[in-house]
Amino acid sequence: MKKIAILGSTGSIGTQTLEIVRENPDDLQVVGLAAGTNVELMEKQAREFKPRLVSMDSSEAANELKTRLADTDIKVLGGMDGLLQIAQMDDMEMLVTAIVGMIGIRPTIAAIKAHKDIALANKETLVTAGHIIMPLAAKEGVSILPVDSEHSAIFQSMQGQKKERVSRLLITASGGPFRGMTRKELESVRPEDALKHPNWSMGKKITIDSATLVNKGLEVMEARWLFDVGLDDIDVVVHPQSIIHSMVEYVDGGIIAQLGVPDMKLPIQYALFYPDRRPMSGRRVDFYELGSITFEKADMETFTGLKLALRAAREGGSIPTVFNAANEKAVSLFLHKKIRFMEIMDIIEMCMDAHKRIDAPDVDAILSAEHETYELIEAEY
Repeated sequence: MKKIAILGSTGSIGTQTLEIVRENPDDLQVVGLAAGTNVELMEKQAREFKPRLVSMDSSEAANELKTRLADTDIKVLGGMDGLLQIAQMDDMEMLVTAIVGMIGIRPTIAAIKAHKDIALANKETLVTAGHIIMPLAAKEGVSILPVDSEHSAIFQSMQGQKKERVSRLLITASGGPFRGMTRKELESVRPEDALKHPNWSMGKKITIDSATLVNKGLEVMEARWLFDVGLDDIDVVVHPQSIIHSMVEYVDGGIIAQLGVPDMKLPIQYALFYPDRRPMSGRRVDFYELGSITFEKADMETFTGLKLALRAAREGGSIPTVFNAANEKAVSLFLHKKIRFMEIMDIIEMCMDAHKRIDAPDVDAILSAEHETYELIEAEY
């Protein structure tokens, strides 16, 4: 039985991971859970899965949960200390990092140093600290198993192949809810419009990132670290049906792709049980019903989030951190209807232009760049 802990257990990836645990009770055991502020759901999860440790982001949430779980033997922790304790639990084998934000960096590093495998669903970890994480994982002999649908597809498409025979990675994008719209049309879209993703059911932040194509830029940054390839060897292909989750082209021109219905449970389960494949309930691709699949070039002149992401990736250093932090803050402002949709990209560009680049930032410098970016936006908005 594999013992796992989940950071971000009340979010989209976290709850779907627990669905997989529920379906495989003889093979998976939850020993630690961490979440933000959703005390009610965390209490339900804790009572069902009976982890040894649980943690909430704030001391207030932790204290409320502690009161609710007073009749159990579950230990309740709080803040970064709680994340770090869960990340290093003696009896835990794999850490699922489904937490949102750069708060995931320190516990991921702690887990790697404690020789725990990582099921990675926290984009910020590699986007901002890939130069730290990947060498450390190699040094400690720890596996970083991608949970993102696109990266899992690439990982699956590389099984049994030699990495040096890879010519190009093709990351697919649905195009989001506004595919084909003009800049003028995008000026009037509302948060409720942006949250209507055509194919995927995801959290609010990543759904907005999909609408701006920022998410695809973050995935390109992740892919360069995960698979050790150059930026010029990664292409983004818009594929509206979201059936092909990504592809790998090899030096002989052959392309291997991973296909499936738009469902995050498949990549999550693949990471949890790798290299095994386990039965999973749910829909299957019906090619007769599907009829056809189509492809388009990404419109980076309208959706400049992707263009800015590629610029951040090329400049490197602390610039990806600024890109990520500016986007997080801008998305929050948009969701609270304080800025317009297109201003998300304006804010990102403003912050990147204002930042003095640090070549190879350590964790403190990364978090400092994040803080400075937040301060700049707060001063302007």
